[in-house]
Amino acid sequence: MSDLRIRPLDSLADYRACVALQEDTWGVGFSECVPPAILKVSRILGGVASGAFTPEGDLVGFVFGMTGPRDGRLVHWSDMLAVRADHRNRGLGRLLKLHQRDEVLRLGVQRMHWTFDPLRPGNAHLNFNRLGGTAPEYVEQMYGETDSPLHRGIGTDRFVVHWELDSPRVKACLAGEVSDVDPAEAARWPMALSAAPGEGESVPGTPRLDLDAERVRVAIPPDIGGLMERRPALALAWREATRTVFRHYLDRGWVVRHFLRDPSAPGYLLVRGTPPTSEVPHP
Repeated sequence: MSDLRIRPLDSLADYRACVALQEDTWGVGFSECVPPAILKVSRILGGVASGAFTPEGDLVGFVFGMTGPRDGRLVHWSDMLAVRADHRNRGLGRLLKLHQRDEVLRLGVQRMHWTFDPLRPGNAHLNFNRLGGTAPEYVEQMYGETDSPLHRGIGTDRFVVHWELDSPRVKACLAGEVSDVDPAEAARWPMALSAAPGEGESVPGTPRLDLDAERVRVAIPPDIGGLMERRPALALAWREATRTVFRHYLDRGWVVRHFLRDPSAPGYLLVRGTPPTSEVPHP
């Protein structure tokens, strides 16, 4: 990625290229698209609107967020991050988050939030294992029903990530000093939701809401995108089962801290924590 330059968007051409990349990612005519005017104003008011550019000036990734008070504390909310398809899985998403972190630390902000779909294993690995985030909040249908094909049929349930920008945990993850959890150790944790063999696809087991443990595991399907195309009813069943488990445990003070990166059996590792200080209101 050394040939790419990450910098703030600073021209109308940059803002229009960002809109085009949003539509490439979430669908042409995506109704939640952030327009050029808002991208520009966000930078004036302490937000971040930055992109990754090739030497030829092509935009191949961007990150966008806003800064403001939440529960009496100044925080940054990272609203969007996208990478062009031919530049994915090369670490660019992480580089964009690090750029965003540097930008908001200069403003004196110590915490960043963003949301992501708990059924997306690639995002989970980045957010928990690579960046050191945690998730004490789960919001059902945070964005309502959208017209993006990425959300079709399973809604927009989201984790709210808490990224303590200068914490020892985050610094250790960014320095590569925190590795993935040992699968052998994780295998000893009780399953709040397991994956059972089905007809060519894993199916969610029965949620366990009565576990008396300090740590639990929650399984997710390996490929929710493919499942949405092949068996939409099963994709929805995974959403409903994971929603039941996450809402039960997180509402009672549990925190998502790690992601088990197993291509055939991915899942989350939850530990007991303190209840969140606030809730994101449902739309």
